[in-house]
Amino acid sequence: MCLILVGWRVHRDFPLIVAANRDEFHGRPAAAASFWSDRPGILAGRDLQARGTWMGVSRSGRFAAVTNYRGAREPSAAESRGALVARFLETATAPAAYVRAIEANAYSGFNLLAADGRELWWMSNRAGAPRQLEPGVYGLANLLLDSPDVEANKARFAAVIDPAPAIEPLFTLLAEARIVNPEYGTRCSTVLLQSKEPRTRYAERSFSPDGTEQETVQFEF
Repeated sequence: MCLILVGWRVHRDFPLIVAANRDEFHGRPAAAASFWSDRPGILAGRDLQARGTWMGVSRSGRFAAVTNYRGAREPSAAESRGALVARFLETATAPAAYVRAIEANAYSGFNLLAADGRELWWMSNRAGAPRQLEPGVYGLANLLLDSPDVEANKARFAAVIDPAPAIEPLFTLLAEARIVNPEYGTRCSTVLLQSKEPRTRYAERSFSPDGTEQETVQFEF
């Protein structure tokens, strides 16, 4: 189960706080977070099979993340869900316009979060219309937004970011939700802190199939 926890405008100094685990088959090749050589405005890890990403930010402060929707087995769609994140990060399109223009049927089931510093939107092609999110704490896994399976982690996240968020305590929180399995498990954990200046701190910690920490990369801009 992937997990994304979001604090949107709940902290006076950090309008956007994100802590996320990416769970995936260990055999699927991926690169650690970096600024992409072919799209230098994007900071994100990269799925080397489909060339998209599960979560990232742009130099201009845009943020997006995607999870698969867990349901009945579906035929492979022509479009990669990771492309939804990459396309949003490299455009200047407002989140509302971007999510409303997505051809939902072109993708297997997904949830998408997209923010530009002013607005945060959630869209799923397994739900109704896209929704602008009000200030609050949100949780997203492989069902719909704020499904019951994320409530406990939302509560822990809210406690960790009060009175001030920090990278290591958020990594500790994510460690409690990690999956360790030789075939499929937590490949990396990511923490994003965006302050009002605006300044962005982005940290990613990757893991081997046996759960051993491999490396941590951090960026600030």
